[in-house]
Amino acid sequence: MSERTLRERVPTSVKAVVGHSTRTFGRLTSSSRILPGLLLCGGQRCGTTSLYRALAQHPAILKPICHKGVHYFDTAYGHDLAWYRAHFPTKAAARRVADHTGLAPIGFESSPYYLYHPLAARRFARDLPGVKVIVLVRDPVERAWSHHAHEVARGFEDLADFASAVAAEDERLRGAEERLRADEGHYSFDHQHHAYTARGRYTDYLEPLAEAVGRDRVLVLDSGEFFTRPEDAFERVLRFLGLPWLGEFAFARHNARGRPSPMPPALRERLSEHYEPYDERLADWLGGAPSWRR
Repeated sequence: MSERTLRERVPTSVKAVVGHSTRTFGRLTSSSRILPGLLLCGGQRCGTTSLYRALAQHPAILKPICHKGVHYFDTAYGHDLAWYRAHFPTKAAARRVADHTGLAPIGFESSPYYLYHPLAARRFARDLPGVKVIVLVRDPVERAWSHHAHEVARGFEDLADFASAVAAEDERLRGAEERLRADEGHYSFDHQHHAYTARGRYTDYLEPLAEAVGRDRVLVLDSGEFFTRPEDAFERVLRFLGLPWLGEFAFARHNARGRPSPMPPALRERLSEHYEPYDERLADWLGGAPSWRR
């Protein structure tokens, strides 16, 4: 029986108790815990879970102790930094890794909403000086469609028809980003869950991210290339992190989501035209045209 199957058989109530206990213990020992040096910041529905699981196989890359995404810098910033530290391995565990591998270990987490929340980059640039960031991008039309199916399946979307959700997006998001910027404690459900087409305008988010942390600390990967040539893409990731290829890695697609019906061709064409100028700007980040435009 696989580890994933075992996790799925654990009752939700038990998972909640274990998670709370783990975080409570982590909070009590937070001063002896590491902070991450790497964040997977999105994009949403672009393969971040698959990359997270590949990174977690490297002996010198240390994942969070409970959940892959902590969401501290977007929806949980009302907590303090000790709360955030509580989610990561201890410094003693990191020293053991260093002794075993001869490498300086790197902690990391994956919270895709970090890319989109207007205050997140400024927050982690301040709290995690020198942090590196990886962003995955995919065909924005497919990303939006997958995002909608994901939110419907999770019960976070009442508009089951994708075209209807796209039509409602502008009104749903009106003023949301301005309110998030103006009020540190503000939360917008629509901004987090219903920004289907907005999320695919990648450069609108990459440019302020690079301004906050430095462009040399941001790596943008084309998820189409990651899934077709995972070894090459992962080699780029390791070079970015200054780590050698150490051990064997299994690459697989995780968290894929089926669609109930085909996308209307006219809507697909309209969205593709909408994204064309954004995709042209994205070429500067990828070193060439994105895979879905070739």
